[in-house]
Amino acid sequence: MGIHDRPYARADAQPPVHRRPGGWSVTTWIIALCAAVFVVDGFLPYRLEAVRSEPLVGINPERLAEVRSSEFTLQPPESRFSLQGVAALGDQPVAIVDYRPVRPLESMGYFSTAKAVWNRDPVLGVTGFEVWRFVTFQFLHANLNHILFNMLTLFFFGGMVERYLGGKRYLAFYLLCGTAGALMYLALNGLAIGGQAAFGETFRAPGLLFNDPATPLVGASAGVFGVLMAAAYLAPNATVLFFFVIPMRLSTLAYGLLAFALLAVIFGWVNAGGEAAHIGGALAGWYLIRNPAHLHGFFDFLGQYDPTSRVAAARVAVRRGTVRGGIDGAEVNRILDKITARGIHSLTEAEKRTLREASRR
Repeated sequence: MGIHDRPYARADAQPPVHRRPGGWSVTTWIIALCAAVFVVDGFLPYRLEAVRSEPLVGINPERLAEVRSSEFTLQPPESRFSLQGVAALGDQPVAIVDYRPVRPLESMGYFSTAKAVWNRDPVLGVTGFEVWRFVTFQFLHANLNHILFNMLTLFFFGGMVERYLGGKRYLAFYLLCGTAGALMYLALNGLAIGGQAAFGETFRAPGLLFNDPATPLVGASAGVFGVLMAAAYLAPNATVLFFFVIPMRLSTLAYGLLAFALLAVIFGWVNAGGEAAHIGGALAGWYLIRNPAHLHGFFDFLGQYDPTSRVAAARVAVRRGTVRGGIDGAEVNRILDKITARGIHSLTEAEKRTLREASRR
C-alpha cells in the first residue's frame, strides 16, 4: 500500500484529533488508588513495629553488634500507653527498644533511610534494600488533611499536565517526581548522618536532615509538587484561589510553595523532611516538563504511543502532508508501521534519524 492509498492521504482527509480513550484518566486512577489505600489501611488494626534500640547503661554496643539479632529476645511494651520494650540476652536485659504503632499497609510501604537503603541496629540487625518503597510511599498518607490537600491539588492541576504529556508519559512523570522527592530526602539525611559519623554527634549544617534514619516518609506530595510546577509552566498566568480565598497567578503559587519548602529545610522547621521531598519533586517536575523526551519509552506495555510523543508527531506530519525537506513520506510510514509491528527498539540508527527529522519538520 502506497502513501496515497491510505485514508489520511485523501484530499478530503481531516487533521487528526487526539481523544482521550474511554475509561478513567491516569489522574483519576492515582486519586482512586490513594483513597483506597487510605480507607483500607484505616480499617486495619495498628501493630507495634520495633524501630531502634538503645543499649542499657554499662552494656557495650560493640558487644551487642557481635551478637546475631536472632539471639535477642524482644519483650514488647507491657502497656498500650508505652512505646518502649526490652531486648534481652537470655535472662539479662541489654537494651531498650523503641516501638511505633503503624498500620499494616503503611508498614509495608513507607519510605525511610533505614528501610529503603541501609541501616544497622545493634539489636534489630541490618535493614534496607527495600527499593519498592521509593514508589509505594507515594500512595500512603498520614491523616485525612494530608490526603485531601494532595488529592485536591492533583484533581485541579493533574488533568492539564496529563493532556499535555499523554497518559503513559504523565504516569512516568508523576512517579519520577515522587521518586525524586525520596532521593532528595535520602541525600539530605545521608549527608547529615555521614557528617555526624565524620565530625561527631555535635555536627550541624543548615539544610541537612538530622532525622533518625528510621523516620517514616509518606505521601503523594512530591509527585503533586511536580505536577504543580508543570502546570505553572503550561499556564503560568492562570488565576487560582489560594486556600479557596486569595487570588493569585498559578506560577506565583507554585514558586511561593517551593520557596516555603526551601526555607523550611534550611531553618529546620516542622516537617522539614517532608518539605525536602517537596523540593525534590518540584525540581524533577520543573525539568521533565521542559524535557518531555526523557519520558519516552516508559510503560510501553500499556499500549501504543502517546499523542504528544515523537512517533505521533511524525505520523501527524505525514497525515497533514507537512513532511518536507527531502524526507519521503512513504519511508516515514514504513518506519511507523515497523514500530507498530515490532516496537521502537527494532529501528536502525538511520531509521531513528529519519523519524527524528520528520517529527521536527
